[in-house]
Amino acid sequence: MTSPLQRKLKISGPTAITANRLADGVVVWLTSGGAWSMAIAEAAIATTGEEVQRLLTLAHGDENTAVGAYAARVEVTAEGRAAPANLRERIRVNGPTIAPAA
Repeated sequence: MTSPLQRKLKISGPTAITANRLADGVVVWLTSGGAWSMAIAEAAIATTGEEVQRLLTLAHGDENTAVGAYAARVEVTAEGRAAPANLRERIRVNGPTIAPAA
């Protein structure tokens, strides 16, 4: 029996790693250099389960900076940059769907 931590990820397209910055909860994206960026366009894009697992391992090794890392589907722009592929990530990138009370 395979441990849940050793299961293969099922990747069905471009994927990036996202988390929340520990200091203030801001949404961040893991870059190819292993740093965290607030810009999804700077996110490393993986296309295989092995690549995603490597990036997740890197992300989980830096939980003093960002927490709750997970793989998120992304779209690739004409410039080769990541963009949100679903509603959840669009909301995380663009902020609340309603204006906060004044």
